[in-house]
Amino acid sequence: MAKDLLLEIGLEEVPARFVRGAMNQLKEKTEKWLEASRLDYRAVQAYATPRRLAVVVEGLADKQSDVSEEAKGPARKIAQDESGAWTKAALGFARSQGVDPEALFFKELGGVEYVYAIKSSVGVEAAELLPEALPTLVTSLTFPKNMRWGDYELRYVRPIRWLIALHGGEVVPFEIAGVRTGNVSRGHRFLGGDATIGSSSEYVAKLREQRVIADVEERKQAILDGIRALAEERGWHIAVKDDLLEEVLFLVETPTVLSGSFDPAFLRIPQEVLITSMREHQRYFPVLNAEGKLQPHFVTVRNGDAAAIETVAKGNEKVLRARLSDAKFFYEEDQKGEIPAFLAKLENIVYHEELGTVADKVRRIRETADKIAAQLLADGETRGFVSRTADICKFDLVTQMVYEFPELQGIMGEDYARKFGEPDAVAEAINEHYAPRNANDAPPASLVGAIVGIADKIDTIVGCFSIGIVPTGSQDPYALRRQAAGIVSTLLAHGLELSLSDLFQISRGVHGASGRTQKREPYDLLKDLNDFFALRVKNVLTEQQIRYDVVDAILGAGVDDVRRTVLRAQALQAAAAEGSKEAFRPAAEAFNRVCNLAAKADDSRQVDVHLFQDPSEGALYEAWQHAHGALTKAGAEAKMAEALEALASLSGPVTAFFEAVMVMAEDEAIRRNRLSLLATIADDVKGFADFAKLNG
Repeated sequence: MAKDLLLEIGLEEVPARFVRGAMNQLKEKTEKWLEASRLDYRAVQAYATPRRLAVVVEGLADKQSDVSEEAKGPARKIAQDESGAWTKAALGFARSQGVDPEALFFKELGGVEYVYAIKSSVGVEAAELLPEALPTLVTSLTFPKNMRWGDYELRYVRPIRWLIALHGGEVVPFEIAGVRTGNVSRGHRFLGGDATIGSSSEYVAKLREQRVIADVEERKQAILDGIRALAEERGWHIAVKDDLLEEVLFLVETPTVLSGSFDPAFLRIPQEVLITSMREHQRYFPVLNAEGKLQPHFVTVRNGDAAAIETVAKGNEKVLRARLSDAKFFYEEDQKGEIPAFLAKLENIVYHEELGTVADKVRRIRETADKIAAQLLADGETRGFVSRTADICKFDLVTQMVYEFPELQGIMGEDYARKFGEPDAVAEAINEHYAPRNANDAPPASLVGAIVGIADKIDTIVGCFSIGIVPTGSQDPYALRRQAAGIVSTLLAHGLELSLSDLFQISRGVHGASGRTQKREPYDLLKDLNDFFALRVKNVLTEQQIRYDVVDAILGAGVDDVRRTVLRAQALQAAAAEGSKEAFRPAAEAFNRVCNLAAKADDSRQVDVHLFQDPSEGALYEAWQHAHGALTKAGAEAKMAEALEALASLSGPVTAFFEAVMVMAEDEAIRRNRLSLLATIADDVKGFADFAKLNG
């Protein structure tokens, strides 16, 4: 008969940012162990609060399922000798499968006879497996940070204070770090007491009696319901960010939503400062009006009930007043300074020991941004704004406000720049050049911000790559992937006529001119940069729902011009779509045949019309000249659907050519001329896509 299994790990308060990952990990590891152990079950439910991680396995089978499976051994000619006796190979196979040699038999597979054995295994009782498996499951959990306590060797996220392991109504006995399993859990630290759990079906209800909501989604809904009710009652718009909600969710076991107020005089400080202070230091939700302006109120969540809620609110108001007073002091003190004084301080801040100070980086950004603006043929006013923005884009890093709240970099730069008399275009670009700050953020809105942002990001990427800092696996301490994605999204958003190769060369040249030793050969560096950005472009195409084979085909032609790469993918996707596929198939097949034969041509692209022997050769050459002109014009205007149409117009002449002539003619001059003609066409084809990678 199936029984439920409950496993609860009771801990000292776990950092909120670790809890959900640990809960999911416990659930996944439990499911994997059950499957590997051949234990059937109905479902696995996971629970978590700041002080516990738990899983309930519903309908756990009493024993492992029996198995009986065929195991394949060596071929008959190896398993038996000439007399028909078993060889050492067959006897070893039987021994490894735990069967008597007489039980071996033969089966034919692919025209060859092999020896087989029936391997049987009788399932073990679940109750016998659990005492050994559960402690291993508990200690196998991994966390971003661990600690040790007492004299125990175990390293864990926080000290284990109690353990529950119930199989049906029976305690599964084991011990970890001096804590033995039982059936007693602990309720809310201040409002509850111990909870004796008779079976897993009682777990959630028994904890609720002790003022603990163990179900994560139920607790989250309670918080959202409380916020919604307060918003409706007061007519407020309460800004609920998912990351803050997630953190608050794992800070409380019994949530109660409450509100407080602060002195409206603080609203003279930029609201980003106030909101950041409330969110980052106090875990408060800000209150906004219909226009998105901050109001002098806040909402927070108490880990407890509504008793003496007014007193709790006043306590929170007092703490917030001190926090906002600090922010006000920093804000006022920063404005007593001047931009040149802030910039001078950057000379003493090391950006990277091999890449110089932050001031060195700023100088590289200025030079890179100026070259990019010139490459884009920006007008004089824009170039002036670019230069000034690049010169002062990092000055706010040494302000007291950004020192206290690093996430306000750029935001404070914009505010202070305006107060110091900088043009609006420069102030906005100081803030924008950090964008996009995350996957959900938009690229810079202004051209000045876009140019300086690209210069900043490519300086970081090329600098890191040049000294051997290249992201591997999940390791990316300098956020190079995010910065490369930011460059790609900015190029696309503004439709900038700036190739990646030009961008790499500009930045590499600026780094080289700085006098620092280049650790890597230019070819290797540029290849790695190209491959790195190709993956970012691939992500963009995937997000646009471009078919994987179309993506591969497009990437096969290179990604140097990011804008046209995306447009090429969209055009090819439309041509290869289900409704258009049959019409496009002859062209794709013709392209592949051209490229296959063109691989045999030499480097010469000289086509001699006097060597044409068949009208189809002249017709194909004339068709290519017309298509090449149309292709070049469409490419220059970024009309990639028209470019693909120009290529597709060659389908008929190519087919006629192959039907009429033998490309690999015996006459060497004719053969070379025909291969040169195909190679000329193949250059245009391969510049658009590698059509061989399309499915079908």
